[in-house]
Amino acid sequence: MREADGSGRPGLARPRPERGTPPAGVPVPRPRRALHPGAWWLWALALGTAATRTTNPLLLALLITVSGYVVAVRRPHTPWARSYGAFVKLAAAVLVLRLAFAIVLGSPIPGTHTLFTLPEVPLPGWAQGIRLGGRVTAEGLTFALYDALRLAALLICVGAANALASPSRLLKSLPGALYELGVAVVVALTFAPNLIADVRRLRAARRLRGRPDKGVRGLVQVGLPVLEGALERSVSLAAAMDARGYGRTAEVPAAVRRTTAALTLGGLLGVCAGTYGLLTAAGGSYGLPVLLAGLASALAGLWLGGRRSVRTRYRPDPWDARAWLVSASGAAVAALLILAGSLDPGSLDPGVVPLEPPALPLWPASAVLLGLLPAFVTPAPEAARDPRKEPTT
Repeated sequence: MREADGSGRPGLARPRPERGTPPAGVPVPRPRRALHPGAWWLWALALGTAATRTTNPLLLALLITVSGYVVAVRRPHTPWARSYGAFVKLAAAVLVLRLAFAIVLGSPIPGTHTLFTLPEVPLPGWAQGIRLGGRVTAEGLTFALYDALRLAALLICVGAANALASPSRLLKSLPGALYELGVAVVVALTFAPNLIADVRRLRAARRLRGRPDKGVRGLVQVGLPVLEGALERSVSLAAAMDARGYGRTAEVPAAVRRTTAALTLGGLLGVCAGTYGLLTAAGGSYGLPVLLAGLASALAGLWLGGRRSVRTRYRPDPWDARAWLVSASGAAVAALLILAGSLDPGSLDPGVVPLEPPALPLWPASAVLLGLLPAFVTPAPEAARDPRKEPTT
């Protein structure tokens, strides 16, 4: 086919550029690499560690807000990233359940502000110290609320890691010695996101067909397809792993295997002993050296164990400066809250007897705000692609 060119003479037709393709000569911007998934997990676990060091509801609410904001602005548009809402609902259920136990079973905290009194059930002598019903005080409920809020904050931080870090990329980044263990952990971590995605898909399909998707009937009719889909994914995963030669290891001398096992086991025991020494007053002198020696031994064992793995990595995720900043921000929050707990424990663990409103300590609250750094140093997630805007052929 010929068409007239700019000079009016017939010529060959020029191919039309595809929709969305930049003109010739215009440089195409390279997409920014996503953050290393290990950095997201270190950041989230550090925030969870900080949450375990305090019962101040204001600091815990600030930790939840910080993690929620980072998830809101950096969560990718993927099915497994939708699990954050499920973790928030689980945290709310834990909060309600803890308060219900405090009302029904009572609280060890004495109080003078009685809210209401339930009928008390007499128990036998062997159940001394346990009661059913009785007086419910404001001090006991406040103590239960503070304790439950700490666990809820920890669950939400773990949910943030599930929503931000890709499980498959996390598995790819593990050392070769931990690959088998990492597969089990990643499969366990992806169970909740995949289950939630299947439930949402099936409920939407039932709504489109005019069938009930709520209540006991809807739950029963949705549960069986969800379990069937989970079984099919497990079989497909096993077949894919077998086709890729999973589980095959290289030949390693027996002396190297024994040395690897000794270094790894000794390192883990050293880490446990050093951690116990740091947490107790009597072990402050030997805790840190034993912990460092255990870490060095465990890392050496992992390095030797990685020689047995014959797998390779395609386009491995680099641990760049952004990953260091994200990890350091979470570690700084945990370290500063631990330091604040040793210097001023009353600010992180407010008492409930006498019943007083909690105060917000300024510099621990400022330390928690350091956890917002990933929202500014990490790349924004790619926009979700609308299938209606795809070019048709």
